[in-house]
Amino acid sequence: MNSAAMALACGALAIAAASPASAASEAALAEGKVLFQKGAVPACAVCHALQDAGASGSIGPDLDELRPNRDQVLAVLRDGSGPMPSFAESLTEEQRQAVADYVVWATQPH
Repeated sequence: MNSAAMALACGALAIAAASPASAASEAALAEGKVLFQKGAVPACAVCHALQDAGASGSIGPDLDELRPNRDQVLAVLRDGSGPMPSFAESLTEEQRQAVADYVVWATQPH
């Protein structure tokens, strides 16, 4: 590989690494979406609006407007907040991470 091609490949990897979705696999994002829509009990979509999920709930914040970061989503899923219950007992850590990754991905421009 010549140096120009190597530089281009390294640049592409750096851009991909900086992308919010790069940390999450497509499978994890798909799992997060299913959990958001109907897999979690209660389903996130019942209370939250999120355009990518086709959700129009109005009890909790509109996630498209809020655009929370991953740590914020994980904390609320773990601890609950106001009327939102904790999902620490009903979702595994991996499932909570998948939901957080999905919410972050879905609320970012792509």
